[in-house]
Amino acid sequence: MPSHRVSRASEDVMRELSDIIRTLKDPRITGMLSIVKVDLSADYSYCTVYVSSLEGEEAARKAVLGLKSAAGFIRREIGSRLRLRRTPEFTFIADAGIEHSAEIHRLLRDIIPGDDTEDVHDD
Repeated sequence: MPSHRVSRASEDVMRELSDIIRTLKDPRITGMLSIVKVDLSADYSYCTVYVSSLEGEEAARKAVLGLKSAAGFIRREIGSRLRLRRTPEFTFIADAGIEHSAEIHRLLRDIIPGDDTEDVHDD
């Protein structure tokens, strides 16, 4: 179970990663990319980042390749922006979280009737 310090550091890493990803110029990192989850080890040596894309899982996989090639730059930026005991080594994993959520939303929208019916009140 992660301590409060590690969970706060994970949130800080997530916030800074979001900012750093927006500045990357790799053509594989395109579209609406979202960091779903950050798992920071207790000793701050390793960080697993789950990345999802609105454009689908294939776009997330391409973005992961770009993020892996920029891992050294990302690590240096995190080290300069945050005061951590250690600067973690990053592992990026493609996640279909956003795509899965959009599919569930579409299914619910198809099942639940809209407000197309008109209410008739007998007085």
